[in-house]
Amino acid sequence: MAVCAKRYAKGAGRLRERFAIAGWAGKGAAVALAALLSVTGCLPEDKGGGDGHGGGTPSGPAMSAVASLTVKGRAPKTGYERAAFGSPWTDTDDNHCDTRDDILRRDLTGVRLRDGRCAVASGSLTDDPYTGGSVRFVRGHSKIDIDHVVALSDAWQKGARAWDRGKRVAFANDPLNLIAVDAGTNRSKGDGDAATWLPPNKGYRCKYVARQAAVKKKYELWVTPPERDAMKRVLGTCPGAELPSPSERGS
Repeated sequence: MAVCAKRYAKGAGRLRERFAIAGWAGKGAAVALAALLSVTGCLPEDKGGGDGHGGGTPSGPAMSAVASLTVKGRAPKTGYERAAFGSPWTDTDDNHCDTRDDILRRDLTGVRLRDGRCAVASGSLTDDPYTGGSVRFVRGHSKIDIDHVVALSDAWQKGARAWDRGKRVAFANDPLNLIAVDAGTNRSKGDGDAATWLPPNKGYRCKYVARQAAVKKKYELWVTPPERDAMKRVLGTCPGAELPSPSERGS
């Protein structure tokens, strides 16, 4: 930029001298200065917070993450099984508590522990991400699921099939990809991506898609063209959306 500025200043000074001698002003001067910019390879600095297309639309971390994802078709589901991602709720962080209880303790309020350390006996999911309602948790009679925001089957068809077992186990137990939600609503999702399923609670859709974007970016999973477009549509309503952290509650 320093070289560019020097070139422009030197050339502009010469042109001003010529304008003064010739008595040029106004439009003629503007045209000549524009030509100078082209010749020197210098362009005026864009002060706007653009989206890379000159539109001036702000683009936050979540939208940028979506833009960075590889886009291609969905691979076959052939060979997928839940066991490919390890036993459900493995203690991958070595805290001697399984992942399911880790997420329940993170996302529920009023938590009571059965063993005083790990196992959640009861609690409440206030402001359920998928419905906006409140769901009571009682161990053994749970109406709460721990959802993989990016479904395991979806991941399988978009890159995870090629992973080794260790990476798949880490993915299945990563708190970034897990949230406590209403069980009935979650089961209507199946293995849908953003193009085929979004939470009924419209107020949560930005956070939901931002979390999917964070997971897919972290694990270098790809998206299909309709999925990418759906993610951008949702994030277009909240263009400055941030990416979540693993410790952030689902709601």
